[in-house]
Amino acid sequence: MFLRRVGKYGIRRAVFEDLPTVISINWSALPEHYSDSFFEERLHESPETFLTAEDETGSIIGYIMCRIEYGFSNTKRYGLARKGHIVSVAVLEGNRRAGVGKALVEESLKGMHERGCREAYLEVRISNGPAIDLYQKLGFQTITTHQGYYRDGEGAYLMSKALPGAS
Repeated sequence: MFLRRVGKYGIRRAVFEDLPTVISINWSALPEHYSDSFFEERLHESPETFLTAEDETGSIIGYIMCRIEYGFSNTKRYGLARKGHIVSVAVLEGNRRAGVGKALVEESLKGMHERGCREAYLEVRISNGPAIDLYQKLGFQTITTHQGYYRDGEGAYLMSKALPGAS
């Protein structure tokens, strides 16, 4: 069952059978990779925020993987906060610029809200202009820059936003 439709795409919660395809998309679309068990743990711990996007044939063409954490607030509105961490988002080439990435992020933010998160945050490569633009349009603000964050030495922006209903 789809949580949302975006044109010819559908967004739904991932299931364990999706993981080989999700991992394959991660390998083909992103330079950062995780162990298979990391994907399994994220799905098990936070199924509300681990989502896939399918095309009209039912093929998975994208995903978002998040985790729920408790720690110091990134927005500085709170001391300690329950927050959602967007760990990884990818959409296969040829399916980009159709609103799929935006829908994945928006639906994961709803899942974070369901889990009682006050804020969401992510790290994004400083060279990834399209992703940065998307996150800014969704209300994320750059908090700081982490120099040399990625294995290849590139820096990352830490971006965060308060979630609706957070007080």
